[in-house]
Amino acid sequence: MTTGKLFNPTTQAMSSPGPKSERLIQRDTEVMSPSLPRSYPLVVDHAKGANVWDVDGNRYLDFMTGIAVASTGHSHPEVVQAIKDQADKFLHICLADFHYEVAIQLAEKLSEIAPFQEDAQVFFSNSGAEAIEAAIKLARYVTGRTQFIAFQGAFHGRTIGALSLTASKYRQKEGFFPLMSGVTHVPYPDAYRPTLQQNHKEDYGEAIVDYIENTVFHGFVPAEDVAAIFIEPILGEGGYVVPTPGFFPALRDLCNRYEILLVADEVQSGIGRTGKWWGIEHFGVEPDIVTSAKGLASGMPLGAMIARRSLMTWPPGAHGSTFGGNPVSCAAGVATLRLIEEGYMQNAAEMGEYLMENLREMMPRHLSIGDVRGKGLMIGIEIVKDRETREPAKAMRDQIVEEAFHQSLLLLGAGEAALRLMPPLMIDKASCDEALTIIDRVLTTAENGDYR
Repeated sequence: MTTGKLFNPTTQAMSSPGPKSERLIQRDTEVMSPSLPRSYPLVVDHAKGANVWDVDGNRYLDFMTGIAVASTGHSHPEVVQAIKDQADKFLHICLADFHYEVAIQLAEKLSEIAPFQEDAQVFFSNSGAEAIEAAIKLARYVTGRTQFIAFQGAFHGRTIGALSLTASKYRQKEGFFPLMSGVTHVPYPDAYRPTLQQNHKEDYGEAIVDYIENTVFHGFVPAEDVAAIFIEPILGEGGYVVPTPGFFPALRDLCNRYEILLVADEVQSGIGRTGKWWGIEHFGVEPDIVTSAKGLASGMPLGAMIARRSLMTWPPGAHGSTFGGNPVSCAAGVATLRLIEEGYMQNAAEMGEYLMENLREMMPRHLSIGDVRGKGLMIGIEIVKDRETREPAKAMRDQIVEEAFHQSLLLLGAGEAALRLMPPLMIDKASCDEALTIIDRVLTTAENGDYR
């Protein structure tokens, strides 16, 4: 296998896309739905580890991993072998109709690592959005309630139920109303860009919970009608925002007092990405339901809704899926969890700390960096016009993403003006240094241009 042109951090930007890519992109536009946003004019030929090569032989360092999906790196040999071994046995037997060991094996492991003490049971789906739909249905079934609370900036998926919980971009909902009724959105505990006024001695996250209890429950929706609160432990598409320390303990207490289920959407933050199995483990509370997907099977389509066993009271036929828990995807999931447990989760914690330390060291010479935040390899960089006013610099952020692509680094935006770094969990220090060098250079380019 040819590796194409390796990137030298001292060279000039590449000319992308190349001629083969341009021809394929033109063919793509004729047959693919225009709803797909497409971040770059990148036509992938092959990928390995943290590297991606396009059809013209250009090599890219991947710090977006298919939106935090390729958790063990692209085409990890042990994951590929697990897929091959299962494919030789059988490709599909509907889990709603029959049993097979690889799905049981994966469910047992997910139950073992679930972020609550009670035994868990698992429903497998094809995606994160489907896992959210399962959580919505289970919460309604168990509680007999119809209302939900979600957060501004959240992304939970694009199916109608999941989209009703989503509140990150209006474009995602435009043209699709009416959505599922019964969802009330409240501010996310973003202390860098607070929505609510607060007492300066008060933890901003606690102020959010106080707002839910004393404003939302009194004026918008009765607490006794709320089935569940859906929350990303670290806000994903909304900006890679880490809640304040007091938020989750206060939220868990609120849910306990009003008998509301707490659903942790770990589709992006789970499966070792933050240096722990689950993002919510950083905050010392237990949810009632967890949703997972993205990095669960290293790129194979697989989602999971994991709930306390005491909640899994719905009868046969209440919910199901033809392809959910596909045996090949489950085999990839078993291999993925083994690799993450054997070292990649610890590596995520160490490399995440290394990246954030170096990014914070850049801040004195790059005044456009307003904030660096994250856990493990889920890192957000806030790009601002002015560090004092914290005014978002969206145009500059977009230019940084584009220029980084032309210098062979794949990044993705988040929120109004943030960059998100989500390399594979097997990333090494040399690759981190390469990415930091490129980020440093493209920040200088953007700051010297008229992109504010």
